[in-house]
This record gives sequence, structure tokens and C-alpha cells, in this order.
Amino acid sequence: MEKDRDREQIDMDKEKEGQMNQDEQKRVEENGQGEAREAGQEQAQDSSGPGLEEQLRAKEEELAQCKDKMLRLAAELENFKKRVEREKLEHMKYALEEFAKELLPFLDNLERAVASAKDAKDINQLIEGIEYTLSGYLKTLEKFGLKAFAAEGQRFDPNYHEALSVEERDDVEHNTVLKELLRGYTLHEKVLRPALVVVSKKNDKESGQ
Repeated sequence: MEKDRDREQIDMDKEKEGQMNQDEQKRVEENGQGEAREAGQEQAQDSSGPGLEEQLRAKEEELAQCKDKMLRLAAELENFKKRVEREKLEHMKYALEEFAKELLPFLDNLERAVASAKDAKDINQLIEGIEYTLSGYLKTLEKFGLKAFAAEGQRFDPNYHEALSVEERDDVEHNTVLKELLRGYTLHEKVLRPALVVVSKKNDKESGQ
């Protein structure tokens, strides 16, 4: 009996020892896996460190390139604005030059008319020559967008007319342009100078009735 008990005790001790060995092996394996994970994380951190620095340097270089491009574009824009302004001034100068050339013949005609008037015997012929010169002058102005507009008989419009005086009239509509004292002109459909006019008004007594 004692031998049987001793054998059972030995078997139990062996079983316990085997269980302890298994537990110890599991702990060793777990410790090994943990160390491997830590080593992998450290390796990943070591490998990612230089990558972030490279990305940062790349972004800094990209930012520097963008700044350089922006400066170049700003310089190009400034040069473009200067070139446009210069071309604008040259165009205006050229336009005035052409306008002046177109007017020279009429100045010549007026000078000849003044010279002829001193020895003129036929006034009607002189007037006819001046009217012809004036007509040609107005046509030349129209080529450059400058046009005269009629005012007499039109309804008064403050956009086109400037009233110098008012005259009571019963035979015309109220606020009608009776007389044009100074001709008005438009330049490319914009009023350059309003016509200076006399405007009608109804008699105060009649309007009161």
C-alpha cells in the first residue's frame, strides 16, 4: 500500500512538474513575442524617423519653389501692367496725331477764307466757302466719334440740355427747347458738352387756372 501511495505521489509530482514546465514555456514564449513586438516597434520608429524628416525637407523645398514662382509671377504682372500703360499712352499719342492731321486741311481752308475775306467782293461766295469748310470739319469729327445733336424743338432733357433762360410761351408745349444758343456734342454716344438752350414755360396765370 505504501508503495502504491509513493508511486501515486511521484506521478502527481511529475504531473505538477510537467505543468510548471509548460507554464514556464508559455511565459518564455510570451516574453519572446513581447520583446519581438517591442523590437519591431523600435525598428519601425527608427525606419519612420528619417522618412518624416525627408517629407519635411520635401515640403520645405516645395514651399520655397512656390514662393519663387509667386515672386516671378508678381514681377511678370508688374511688367505687364507697365507695358499696357506704355502701349496705352502710345495709342493715345498716335490717335491724337491722326486727329491733328485730319484737322490741318480745314485750318488751311479757314486761313485762306480769312485772307480772301479781306479782298472779297462777293460775300455770298465767301459764306459758301466757309460753310463748305465747316461741313467737312464736322464730318471729320464724326469719324472720330464726335457728333453734334439737334436741340431746338426737342423736349428739354437735362442729360443733353442746359437751360440758360426760360421764356413764357403759350403756343408750344411746356418745357420745350425754343432756341439753341450753343450746340451740344456727344463723343461715342456720351455727352461731351450739353447744348445751351432757352426753354419754354406756360404762363403762370393760365397754368394756375
